[in-house]
Amino acid sequence: MRARTEVRNEYRCSIEMNQNGKYCVRVRAGFARNQWNLSVYFLVSTFDRGIKKLESTLQFLQKSEERLWFWGVDRTDDPNLTAELLREEGLELDRRTEFPERAPGIEVSAERPVPAFALAPVRRNLAESLNQVRAVAAGD
Repeated sequence: MRARTEVRNEYRCSIEMNQNGKYCVRVRAGFARNQWNLSVYFLVSTFDRGIKKLESTLQFLQKSEERLWFWGVDRTDDPNLTAELLREEGLELDRRTEFPERAPGIEVSAERPVPAFALAPVRRNLAESLNQVRAVAAGD
């Protein structure tokens, strides 16, 4: 009997402070079913809002994978359509190619919503990375 392999999406997350003092939260989504990647970002004023928005963003990306792939990759007649779909959710396409190597990530089965408890280690890792950046900037 052959074991069924589970298709899992991977989401890598990063947070940084921009020059205006806003938090820039970046997400690089790796969708396994259609084997494509999508990078998005959003700006928030507080770390807690960033984590809350991150949770809703991951839920949106999980739920909208097929639609985003269809309009972003399969139907390349209008490449800006995916950006419009993301903008409705308060997200922007992240066109930067580099991504932090040690960014925390979550792997989720493609058919399931992102469980809230899975964000606890990501939140901790993002807070630690942000504290390290602050310490370096302060000269500690």
